[in-house]
Amino acid sequence: MQTIQAYQDFFLKYLQQQHFLRDPKNLYEPIDYILGLGGKRMRPVLTLMAAEVFDVSFEKALPAATAVEVFHNFSLVHDDIMDDAPLRRGKVTVHEKWNLNTGILSGDAMLILAYQYFENYEPAIFKELAKLFSKTALEVCEGQQYDVDFETREDVTIPDYLKMIEYKTAVLVGAAMKMGAIIAQTSKENADLIYDFGLNLGIAFQLQDDYLDCFGDPSTFGKQVGGDIIENKKTYLYLKAMEFAKSDEREQLLHLYSIQPEDNSDKIDSVKEFFIHTGASKATQKAIEDYTSKAFETLERMQIAVDKKMVLRAFGEQLMKRNV
Repeated sequence: MQTIQAYQDFFLKYLQQQHFLRDPKNLYEPIDYILGLGGKRMRPVLTLMAAEVFDVSFEKALPAATAVEVFHNFSLVHDDIMDDAPLRRGKVTVHEKWNLNTGILSGDAMLILAYQYFENYEPAIFKELAKLFSKTALEVCEGQQYDVDFETREDVTIPDYLKMIEYKTAVLVGAAMKMGAIIAQTSKENADLIYDFGLNLGIAFQLQDDYLDCFGDPSTFGKQVGGDIIENKKTYLYLKAMEFAKSDEREQLLHLYSIQPEDNSDKIDSVKEFFIHTGASKATQKAIEDYTSKAFETLERMQIAVDKKMVLRAFGEQLMKRNV
C-alpha cells in the first residue's frame, strides 16, 4: 500500500501522459483545461487504493481511475453551466472561458472519453466496470435533478435530502472504490462491502460539508462560510431545524429563507442561531458520526488483512478530520 500523496502523484503522472489535445481544438482544449485545474483527485485515488487493498498493483487500476476523474470533471463542467458559476477551483469556468455551446459539447465528449478507458480491460472486467459506471452516471444525473427540484419544493423531507446527496455525491465515491475491487477480481461480497464503505463515507462527507458551510472556520474551510444560507439551500441543518422548531419559529425561519438582503451577515447569524437553538446543529453532527460509523462497520466484515482494514480506516478518519 502507498500513501495518499504517493497515489496522487502516480495518478497525476499518468493523467499528464494522456493526450487530450487534438483536433478540433475548440472541443479538446476545454477538456485539457478542466482536467488541469487540480483538486485533490480523491476519487481516482480511491480506485487505486482499493485495487491494492485486494492485492493487485495500483498500476492496473490507472485507466479506471482516469475514467472516474474524467467523468467527475464532466459533471463539474455541466454543473457550472446549470449554476451559471464564474469560477471553478479559483479559475474561470469552461463555459465562461469559451462559451455555453463549447461547455455542453466538451462535457459530452468527456463522458464518452471516460467510457473508452474501460477498453483497457479484458471483456469480463470491462463488462463489470461499464455496468457499474452506467448505473452510477445515471444516479449522479438523478441526484442533480433532485437538487434542482428542491430549490422550488416546499415539502422536502430528510429521506429526500439523504437520497439526493447519496446520488449526487456518494455513489461516485462508492463506485470508485468498487472499480478497484472489480479490477482485483475479489469476491462479490468484498466488492459490495467496499462500495458500501465508500457510499457511507461519501454521505458523511457531504453532511459534514453542509455543517462546515455554516459553522466552519473561514480561514481553513476553503469556501465562503454561510453560502448555503445565502442561497436558501434546504440542507440537512435546515430540514432538522424545521422539524424541531415550534410553529412561530418555523415562520421566522421560512421568512429568513425567503429574503435576499444586500448584506447577508445578519441573515447568516440569525439562521445559525436557529440551527443551534433548535438542536439541528447537534443532530447534524450526530448524523455525520452515524454514517462514518456505518462505513467503518463494513470494514469488519471485509475479507482482507487487518493492516489493510487499518489503512482504510485511517483514510476515512483523515477524510473526516476537517476543521470546524
